[in-house]
Amino acid sequence: MITRLKGCPVKPALPVVRLRVPTDEDAVAWHRVFDHPDVMEFQGGRAELSVYEELTARQRLHDAERGFCLWTLLDREDRVIGFTGAQPWPAEWGPKGEIEIGWRLGREYWGQGYVTAAARTTVERVRAAGVPEVVAMVDAGNARSIAVTRRLGMRLAEVFTAPESRREGHCYRLDLQAG
Repeated sequence: MITRLKGCPVKPALPVVRLRVPTDEDAVAWHRVFDHPDVMEFQGGRAELSVYEELTARQRLHDAERGFCLWTLLDREDRVIGFTGAQPWPAEWGPKGEIEIGWRLGREYWGQGYVTAAARTTVERVRAAGVPEVVAMVDAGNARSIAVTRRLGMRLAEVFTAPESRREGHCYRLDLQAG
């Protein structure tokens, strides 16, 4: 029996998600599901299919070498709705060589708890792979992603200016060895 205290809302359960290593076909699905200006607002704008073909191929390599990657995110009906996972920070600036967790979700799936559910699974998988700490690099204007970092228990470690966009960003950290 669940007792609800007055003034204490009951948090809805997170949705069921499944993560899998991206396939060749997922490049097309990612291209389709991310082809929305809101989704790509903090990613530099819409990307060509070739970007996703290269990205999914790189993720398969990361999974083979490290046991984790940016996994394709599937909903209960096995529809591709985005990606969530971890990979080495790819840029020459910032936390070079560190493991970054990240997520991207199709616009129609926002606000339903998918990213939080998948990011929590990612944290557990990366912890099981022996990674001691992860970072999340987030545009300072991306309130939705900042909220996810808070739900994961991440702490703001650094404020930076991204070299390409000249936009302010935040580097969040999470110690995977604690607790």
